Amino acid sequence: MKNFLNILGISLVFLTGSVQAQNCTLDIGGKHAETMVTVFQLNEAQVATMETLQRLLAVETGHLEEQIEKLLAEHPQSTEEELIKLADKYKVLQQKIVTASYESDKKLLSEFNAKQYERYLLLCKAAIRRPIDVVPKIYNDSIDPE
Repeated sequence: MKNFLNILGISLVFLTGSVQAQNCTLDIGGKHAETMVTVFQLNEAQVATMETLQRLLAVETGHLEEQIEKLLAEHPQSTEEELIKLADKYKVLQQKIVTASYESDKKLLSEFNAKQYERYLLLCKAAIRRPIDVVPKIYNDSIDPE
């Protein structure tokens, strides 16, 4: 029974991952923040926004991961019907994590200027991924003479 649960869990992760792989995500919650800063040449305000989004995402996904752990520990798993219900509940929580990550990426992308967003689009195209559609921010770099 334990092997079945392990296989079920791994299958669910791969299914979720394959659906997510279609989108071109930044993975704000991942370990490559410095790479994003370098690749997209983020300014100080954008870095601060990214760090805030990372903290908020960590809290939200942490809460969801706790719910998943509780679900796996407490949900009945004696029958096939119970396992199907468990898998359905698990998928809902996993999708919430994917959605939270997507929304965080979208918020950061909305802080990109046109040049940064164009670089993102080129990288997505090279990776054969669907970019997250946002309107790049217009920064007024000119100094008002008055």
